[in-house]
Amino acid sequence: MLSEKELKEMMELEDYAHFRAELVEISPQSFDIYELKEILSDMIRSKVAMEDNMRDSFAELSEVEQTQLLDMLGESGYKDRDWWYRMLMDGPRHRTFPTI
Repeated sequence: MLSEKELKEMMELEDYAHFRAELVEISPQSFDIYELKEILSDMIRSKVAMEDNMRDSFAELSEVEQTQLLDMLGESGYKDRDWWYRMLMDGPRHRTFPTI
């Protein structure tokens, strides 16, 4: 599990990646193809890192806690329970591309 400092750094990197993507939307002509590729790569890496952390944290929960969390996530209105199950439990815990 990540420390609070590591989690904060990860969130800051994701925020920065999204900020740069917003700049691209505002002024796409200001970026060359290499900068655009770097921005996209940063967004993918930050999203994958967040999801990997979610899967690692989820795996540390007991089976009862996992079931309860999946039920709550399914009732949240953002995706259904089966989607959350696939995102958190199916496949490798560490992936190359984000699920969300």
